[in-house]
Amino acid sequence: MTASNRSPGLREALVVGGLTVVVVLVAAVVSFLLPPDVGAIVFRTPLLILVLIVGTALVLVRIGRSSR
Repeated sequence: MTASNRSPGLREALVVGGLTVVVVLVAAVVSFLLPPDVGAIVFRTPLLILVLIVGTALVLVRIGRSSR
């Protein structure tokens, strides 16, 4: 089995999970440091959820394209 046709394993899943945690923590810190008016937009709207959904979709598309 060559590296080009092997499926993602535990290491790759842990890397993606770790990166997701880092992104969420950075988003939390940034939203905490924002002025109150801007922070209200982040906390009272599903902005972070939308960013995470878009990011997840981009990762899945990239994974899908690399398997071809």
